[in-house]
Amino acid sequence: MPKSLPIALPITLRMYRRLASGLVPLAPALIKRRLKQGKEDPARVGERRGLSRDVRPHGPLVWIHGASVGEVLAAAALIERLRDLNLRILLTSGTVTSAAVVAKRFPPDVIHQYVPYDSPRYVARFLDHWKPSLALFIESDLWPNLILAGAARRVPMVLINGRMSPRSFPRWRRMHGTISALLSRFDICLAQSRTDAERFSALGGRDVVTTGNLKLDVPAPPADPAKLERLMAMTRGRPIIVAASTHPGEDEMLIAAHRSLVGFFPQLLTVIVPRHPDRGSSIAGLVTASGLKPALRSREELPTAATDVYVADTMGELGLFYRLSPIVFMGGSLIRHGGQNPIEAIKLGAAIVHGPHVFNFTDVYEALDASGGARQADTPEALVKQLGQLLADPTLRDKMQQAGAGVVEQLGGALNRTMTALEPYLLQLRIEMGAANA
Repeated sequence: MPKSLPIALPITLRMYRRLASGLVPLAPALIKRRLKQGKEDPARVGERRGLSRDVRPHGPLVWIHGASVGEVLAAAALIERLRDLNLRILLTSGTVTSAAVVAKRFPPDVIHQYVPYDSPRYVARFLDHWKPSLALFIESDLWPNLILAGAARRVPMVLINGRMSPRSFPRWRRMHGTISALLSRFDICLAQSRTDAERFSALGGRDVVTTGNLKLDVPAPPADPAKLERLMAMTRGRPIIVAASTHPGEDEMLIAAHRSLVGFFPQLLTVIVPRHPDRGSSIAGLVTASGLKPALRSREELPTAATDVYVADTMGELGLFYRLSPIVFMGGSLIRHGGQNPIEAIKLGAAIVHGPHVFNFTDVYEALDASGGARQADTPEALVKQLGQLLADPTLRDKMQQAGAGVVEQLGGALNRTMTALEPYLLQLRIEMGAANA
């Protein structure tokens, strides 16, 4: 679908392109540093320079890009729909953790690559090799050279599950020419909410449509039955709280909450699942320093009767722990991260507690709080109170679970609306497939 391209770029993007080109000689040093930090896969660093050992499959190729784990998982159901149409999928992301999730949760025919560093040279290599037939960018991970190069090659590009946070919107408004030059390269912008749609339109997005949040349509995460049975056997009879996707600054508050609650619930087990598993050892150190006994899953330890806090510092096992407890605290919300996605936990029967900072999922949490499907804790004291009430009252937990499930069902449907919006592009790909097979 051809689009008219603005000829002149704003000076900010011209400077960015020159700077990105000039920094290419520094890429080896950057990669070396990131390797030491565990932020790159040593076997696949070439992908960051647009190089790949994988062969492009024959026929139309749908390229889907998301920043990290949340965006990749949001695309799971969409990817299944596209595979049902016999379309091949190239999925890119930027983190080692997201690559591990793809390897564990996605079919082997979904090709994963690390997104190249945003240098014109690396981006050109990437596009020359993969020649995508359609590009779908998830949420708001907008790399200028990647977008400009794709548009210059007339690749149809769609922003899906688009989100513009309250923090990002004012910053982009001050750089209206820059963001407008990027958003105008997309054929269509599919936004999560009316508020997001209004923001994208105000910033120069073309053909902005509200389709809803794909994260509401994600399937419940899987769990290994044998591992689940073993965990349940080790914890049977104990009250359990799961703190999911925690960030630095929250673990201390959760450990303190455990210390307060264990006086009323002596057998209490708190499971902390850090957003970044490499923090497991440091969290265990905090637990020990507080006078409690930790166990680390990464060391293949299981919670015993003596374990106070179980640190589940492994990848892709949230499905296990959501099934272990009906009470889930959603991380990223006691600090100003913006909150993590509560939908998977709700689909597995959880009553949700969260902090005040949930701007990443404003509409979802507002609906959950209003319906009684979730409760907000603004302070450490409120966190203890909310968790204590849920531990003490099974009827309250059941009511919250039912209310949360109702909200998820009511707000769902983004997948179908997204597929409808993509239909003109998918029809063109099916025509190309037919011609290639004729």
